[in-house]
Formats: sequence, structure tokens, C-alpha cells
Amino acid sequence: MSGSERIALIGAGAIGGQVARLLAERDTPVRIVAVGVSDASRARAVPAGAMVIDDPAALAATGATLVVEAAGRASVESWGVAALQAGADFAVSSTSAFVDDGLLTRLLALADRHGARILIPPGALGGIDALAAAARMGMHGVTHIVTKPAAAWAGTEAETLCDLHRLAAPVTFFEGTARAAADRFPRNANVAVISSLAAMGLDDTRIALVADPQARHNTHRIEASGDFGRMTVEIENYPLPDNPKSSAMTALNLVRLIENRVQRLVI
Repeated sequence: MSGSERIALIGAGAIGGQVARLLAERDTPVRIVAVGVSDASRARAVPAGAMVIDDPAALAATGATLVVEAAGRASVESWGVAALQAGADFAVSSTSAFVDDGLLTRLLALADRHGARILIPPGALGGIDALAAAARMGMHGVTHIVTKPAAAWAGTEAETLCDLHRLAAPVTFFEGTARAAADRFPRNANVAVISSLAAMGLDDTRIALVADPQARHNTHRIEASGDFGRMTVEIENYPLPDNPKSSAMTALNLVRLIENRVQRLVI
């Protein structure tokens, strides 16, 4: 890729805004040509020179070479189809959409037909590169442990599985497949799907969900074993200043993905 990379950001929320700011601050040689939103009539801050569009069909006219989705699960199919039909690569943040195996199959067929690629950034996770590399050999098992402050699980099924307000120690209230975790706890579906796609799939990746009354931030721990050996990766995520529900690492991994397409040294 070259410095002529043209980016369409789908979503004008905290993640998309942080990505745009960091690209500008770092003087990354790309151009944000469009921002996709649900309603283009609403006033919002967007990068200078970027079109605001609310119809996925308008992507083709932008000349975008990379479409970056950060708008939520419901946006993946419509914007993904439009991006791939236009021959643009499609980076997906809301990977929970791929709990629907049929959607991923359809998008992959479009990517093949139009010579484009579907890109899965690591999101809030670390070590996905090593996990994906290890999967090139036989894998024995992958477990992804998600630990959050007890209060962070309020409003989810966790409330019926343990007393979130009276915990004195960490409690693992769910253990099962990534597919079951994504279905029953959709707020954690993105990370469950990312670690699954990297190696063993939704039905063979194990997810454990933990409520910890002493925790202050969200922690992800990935444990894997296989013919390559053993690995353990742990990351504690701080939230974005603009949205405490979103991890700063999610935006940072998108910036890294974009920069790797235009830099001469790729790590």
C-alpha cells in the first residue's frame, strides 16, 4: 500500500473519533475521505474534507480503499457488503456480527469476487498475533478469561448467577464456549469472537467470565497450548476518555492496522 490510502470510517463515536485524532496527530500519510453514520443530517465533528454519508451505497463514490467499521454489530452487514462490492478492504471492529456464520461466509464470498479482504483487528486484546501464528500448528486448547469490576456486570445475566453487590472475592459466573458467551453476554461478544477466529473457532474456544469486587479495570487473559508450546497473555485496559464503555486499546489497534498499510517498517 502507499500513502494514497483513502479511509472511510464507519461510526462517529468515541472509537472513530479517537482513530481520526491519532492519525492526524501522528501525521499518518492517509486521507479520511468519508465518515459513515446512521443519520447524515445531524451535526457532528468530522475530519476536514471528509464526506458524511448515511447510505452504504455512497461508499463507491468515495474511492475508499479501506473501510473501517466502529459503529456496532448492526452496521457490519450493510457497510461490509457495500465496501467489498466497491473493492475496498473491510476492517471489522464489531466482530460479534460473526456469531452468524452465514454472514461471514457471505462477506468472504464477496471479498473473493471483488479482490478485497476482510481484516480483523485485535480490538481490546493483546497477543492475537502470537495466537494466530500458533494456530498454524496443532492447537490443544484456548481459554479466554474476562475479568471486570463486579459493578460492570450489572444489567447482564450475571445478576442472576451471583450477587454482584455482596461479593467479597472474585467469582467466575460463566464458563463455556465462545459462541455461548457471545450469545448470553453480548457486551463481551467482540472479544470472544476475536480470540476464537484467531485460533480454534467459536465452538472450541473456552470463555470464562469473572466478577471481581476489587478490580478497577477490565482484564483479558488468554491461555493457549499446542504443538508450538504454551502461552499466556494478559492485558488490563483503560477506557477511552470520551466513553468509559470503550477501551483505548480498541482505537489504538485500529490506528496500528491503518498505519501498517502505509509504513515501510511493519511490526
